[in-house]
Amino acid sequence: MNFFSNIFRLCVMYALASVIGVLMLIVTAFTIIFKGPRWYFKRNVRNSRPECMEDASLGSHGFLRTQDVRLHYVAAGSCSKPLMLFLHGFPECWYSWRYQLKEFKKDYRVVAVDMRGYCESEVLSGIHNYKMSKLVGDVKGVIEALGYSSCVLVAHDWGGLVAWTFAMDYPDLVDKLICMNVPHPDRFNEHYYDNIRQKFMSWYMLFFQVPVLPEMMISAGDYDSVKACYKNDQMGLRNKQNVTDDDVEAFKFAASQPGSCSAAINYYRAWWRYPAEPRHNPVVTSPSLLIWGEEDKAFDKDILPGHNKFVKDLTLKKVSGASHFVQQDEPVIVNIIMREFLGSSE
Repeated sequence: MNFFSNIFRLCVMYALASVIGVLMLIVTAFTIIFKGPRWYFKRNVRNSRPECMEDASLGSHGFLRTQDVRLHYVAAGSCSKPLMLFLHGFPECWYSWRYQLKEFKKDYRVVAVDMRGYCESEVLSGIHNYKMSKLVGDVKGVIEALGYSSCVLVAHDWGGLVAWTFAMDYPDLVDKLICMNVPHPDRFNEHYYDNIRQKFMSWYMLFFQVPVLPEMMISAGDYDSVKACYKNDQMGLRNKQNVTDDDVEAFKFAASQPGSCSAAINYYRAWWRYPAEPRHNPVVTSPSLLIWGEEDKAFDKDILPGHNKFVKDLTLKKVSGASHFVQQDEPVIVNIIMREFLGSSE
């Protein structure tokens, strides 16, 4: 029965994805007509990091190999300090944590990774290479490769989905968990299937099941949609001074690396194609902090209640006026909240 229910679910999903794909194809055609093919198909080549990503105060660049993939990271702080490991979201990279790297490097060995397929980390072909078990395995491999037995795990968006799952699978490796604007995956699934508003807000997840077209639209106009994520009035930061044109160029550099755009979208494709097996007890036992920018346009606010049955020891902190990219939008407030949580749970 489970086999047939999965087949039915996939058929419905791909049918809806096809409808959205047709609509977005029409949008693409009109965009090309009104903005011109020269604008639409413009793609600047970015062979080297922008200067802001070479800022020595953020840390030093390095690479490590875990499982089947070579990962890029930026690290700062003494190796004698506890490990604070950062996982970014979509469409981001290690640079999303620039404000936190500077703040916590005096107390921790801070390490922000490019998740597999992103920015300077290795791109692997095949959607199966981006299923959750692979992403969780990367986190375990990074902790071990860095010579640690546990960490404070800090994550946002897609990185947060991985972090919640990692904390369930490897509770002994997570001293404390801090997630930002991302629900526990089981709470998301529960809310998604019960809430029509969340379905509409997550329309892009279905669109990303369509081949080729999502990559084309994200890269259009020299990755103009990446800029829009941070700068426009709908999804972007409310405090736009916190993401400069140089910062946007850093995120464009990440998205424009060969294969990175498809890899990032493959996270969503794998989420639907390779759903996680139901857990007998899907509870996070590590002390956990959920920081939530209240102007998030990716998640319905009603997703927050109900987390206590999935997280044993949860602290919820809302940041008024902050967008989905809360750690960049209100870095001072976020850093204070993190310090209060880390101090109180020691």
